[in-house]
Amino acid sequence: MASNSILLVDDEMIILKTLEFDLKKEGYNVSTAKNGEEAVKNLADYNYDMVITDLKMEMVDGISVLKAAKAKNSATEVFILTGFASVNSAIDALRLGAADYMLKPYDRDELFMRIENCLKKSELEKRVKLYEDILPICCECKSIRDDTGVEQGKGDWMELEDYLTKRSDVKLTHGLCKKCYNKNMNELKFYAREN
Repeated sequence: MASNSILLVDDEMIILKTLEFDLKKEGYNVSTAKNGEEAVKNLADYNYDMVITDLKMEMVDGISVLKAAKAKNSATEVFILTGFASVNSAIDALRLGAADYMLKPYDRDELFMRIENCLKKSELEKRVKLYEDILPICCECKSIRDDTGVEQGKGDWMELEDYLTKRSDVKLTHGLCKKCYNKNMNELKFYAREN
């Protein structure tokens, strides 16, 4: 998963520097913040693929960093790495969208496996979202496939007007664009000359 961008947030300098070194060695693009306040400022200026944050920090805690990351970009994965854990803090973090939660001291191999899993899951979710946003249109008849409520690719094909009426609050009216108007007028003139 090399080249993913990670913001590492911890007020313990030894953990911050050690983990930064290890993450860079694995090929990640790492930025650091020595407290939650600095992390929130970094998040305002840049989008990260993942934020790894301590939970207990003075002034701005890990939950606030989590909220700031998700407010900036809901696709950012947030990993809580803390020495002060409780069941309630874990539940709160996961409810707010944390991807994972791990206690210090951590096992390096397990941490890196879990980071990689979070980033892989995030990448798959981005791909699914990309495909969900594509509206299939037949290149021949211009019908639209409506996959709403069914497996992707299994929806019914319908006329554009039917799709718009069914899927939106748009009120339709009929008319001719300039190009079609001119085409129809030329055809009328041709038929008038022939008869």
